[in-house]
Amino acid sequence: MRQTELFPVPPLDTLALEQHARSRGFTMIAGVDEAGRGPLAGPVVAAAVILPEGLRIPGVDDSKKLSPETRERLFDVIQAQALAIGVGMGSPELIDRINILQATRHAMLEAVSALSPRPDFILIDGITQIDSTLPQKTVKKGDSLSLSIAAASIIAKVTRDRLMRKLDVMYPGYGFAGHKGYGSAAHLAAIRQLGPSPVHRLSFGGVKEHIPCPSS
Repeated sequence: MRQTELFPVPPLDTLALEQHARSRGFTMIAGVDEAGRGPLAGPVVAAAVILPEGLRIPGVDDSKKLSPETRERLFDVIQAQALAIGVGMGSPELIDRINILQATRHAMLEAVSALSPRPDFILIDGITQIDSTLPQKTVKKGDSLSLSIAAASIIAKVTRDRLMRKLDVMYPGYGFAGHKGYGSAAHLAAIRQLGPSPVHRLSFGGVKEHIPCPSS
């Protein structure tokens, strides 16, 4: 028998970060994540989620690892069981004005500010903090390490995907419902043919090259 079978690796405890925060006296711990930093169109969407102490939701993981059907199902479960959920957005106009990183921080702060009850500690996916006076910890690959962050990633992803389907109806021809604004070959071809729509990020490569020149 191989050693890995004799001594199996214990499963990752996705509540360890939350439990550590509770051991320091915090009680309302919010996980924060975003969806849509990379697309050429649509907003960046952030979500913040506070889960009850000790709650485990089977299947909740980094939203990128889940099928659309699983994300939709877990979205409803999280909505039903969370103590609080907040959502924030950074519009394409804001992204073009202050850049995608700062627009993401704006959306995250908006999501945290929308929480009721108010959190007393924030776990943030990634390496960038937000402009909040609340104690916070950034976590690389946090959507795979923290249940609260993973729940936020699902809320953000499903919220944004639903919005992109609505934008597909408002701005037909670009295929937003399919690629969700990412730079697929079909999307890039549509931009070349139709020009950018009002919800495209005009500062992004693949879009800015096709902004009509002002008439002289």
